[in-house]
Amino acid sequence: MFGCCARLAASRSFEIAIVVVILANGIVLGLETYPDLGPAGTALRALEWGFRTVFVAEITIRILAYGRRPQDFFRHGWNVFDLLVIAAIFIPGLHGDSALLRVVRVLRIVRLVRFSPGLRTIVAALWRSLPGIGGFFALAVVTLYVYGMAGWLIFGEVYPEQYGDIGRSLLTLFVLLSLETLPDLIEQGMEFSPWTVLYYGSYVVITVNLLLNILIAVFVNSMEEARRLEMTEGLGPGYDSDGDGVPDEVDRIAISQRLDDLRTLIVELERELRIDRDDGRLRRVGKE
Repeated sequence: MFGCCARLAASRSFEIAIVVVILANGIVLGLETYPDLGPAGTALRALEWGFRTVFVAEITIRILAYGRRPQDFFRHGWNVFDLLVIAAIFIPGLHGDSALLRVVRVLRIVRLVRFSPGLRTIVAALWRSLPGIGGFFALAVVTLYVYGMAGWLIFGEVYPEQYGDIGRSLLTLFVLLSLETLPDLIEQGMEFSPWTVLYYGSYVVITVNLLLNILIAVFVNSMEEARRLEMTEGLGPGYDSDGDGVPDEVDRIAISQRLDDLRTLIVELERELRIDRDDGRLRRVGKE
């Protein structure tokens, strides 16, 4: 039985069937937003119970696929997420048409991410970029606060609606991040003093350009790490299978980086050897 479940869980047809069921569940959730469904409402509720049955059977098969080590099922984050989403429908308080139950049902659609390697890479990159985003967020808050105080000092008495206090000042600058209000604010500031262009110009350069590029760099770096892990995930199972005290994810990243360095070195060697061969041919032709 364990072998059959393992082959079924690893089969492409099984994944495609689950994806189809998840998409159908999403369509049903959209249809339920319309009022006065009449007899169709009863059919949709019956379909909901059918979806629940399929999802419970799916999770059961995935757990049984691990054979006599079902605890390995919980080593993968997506497995835990799927189990929590499916198990939430059996919580006593989540029955009827509660708002929390609707949220849980919508989360089922998020499970489509696990079946797409590209989406998994993006989500993994977002997760790995959280520490860097935390530092970026702290820097952005400090920058906005400094410019907010400066805006209150410069425009507080002249334009109290935008800069009357620190809260309004921060709100004005936050909306300015989209650059949609920049022409109006610059025109308004020019009426007060031409020097206000320096205030808005430095704000746009530091916050909109510099900070945004820092955020993009943090995400791109995390995206590269997530891509490396996706490419090398088959190198070894477990958290630290080699027992060297370094997590396997770190090992895989290091191995992938070394492979890239080795490819670069090989390309350089081939280029040098090709030049030597070409020089040798030229020398032989000259002698002849």
